[in-house]
Amino acid sequence: MKTALILGSSGGIGRAVSNRLLARSVRVSGLSRSADGFDLTRPEVAEDMLGRLEGPYDLVLVASGALEIGGAQPEKTIRAISAEAMLEQFALNAVGPALALKHAHRLLPRKGRSVFAVLSARVGSIGDNRLGGWISYRAAKAAVNQIVHTAAIELGRTHPDAICVALHPGTVKTPFTRKYLGRHPAVEPDAAAGNLLRVIDGLSVDQTGQFFDWAGRPIPW
Repeated sequence: MKTALILGSSGGIGRAVSNRLLARSVRVSGLSRSADGFDLTRPEVAEDMLGRLEGPYDLVLVASGALEIGGAQPEKTIRAISAEAMLEQFALNAVGPALALKHAHRLLPRKGRSVFAVLSARVGSIGDNRLGGWISYRAAKAAVNQIVHTAAIELGRTHPDAICVALHPGTVKTPFTRKYLGRHPAVEPDAAAGNLLRVIDGLSVDQTGQFFDWAGRPIPW
């Protein structure tokens, strides 16, 4: 891997992945909301900035996303659904990565191994949902899983060596997740970044379009 693009690179896991790649002497480019004004909830801004990028990149990682948006906490019950909060979840966690994938055909090389990875979440798995709750976030992550799977099929027609996957990084310790950790095991961003890069390094083209956790295990849709 010689070149990488990290979308959502200024904090948390995006920054940690960037730092680990730089330590490997990978040339890393990044766009973030705080540093560059890269806002996936403003399509015209995101489209303009994505359109200015010049690849090819061996790795594109979409590390944007949020559990809480505008102070709206994950719902504990369907009775707590808010149309506004749900639309905001879809705008950031599903539509945003779709806008990035729209440019995958020109950001990845036509020949040679490349990876386009989108951070998803295990709670986006319909088959693994045993607890309920968190409806808007779950639904947005389930949607992005479908977007990744569909994009992988299309990408494979023109980029036969490309791998397009959804990845669950595990529970990562950040200021935004602290109050939701409870007794769940969590890892620091740097450890999560190392786990993700090990999975990315080990992917083969026959795994494109799939959904994996931080240890490389498949997650049911």
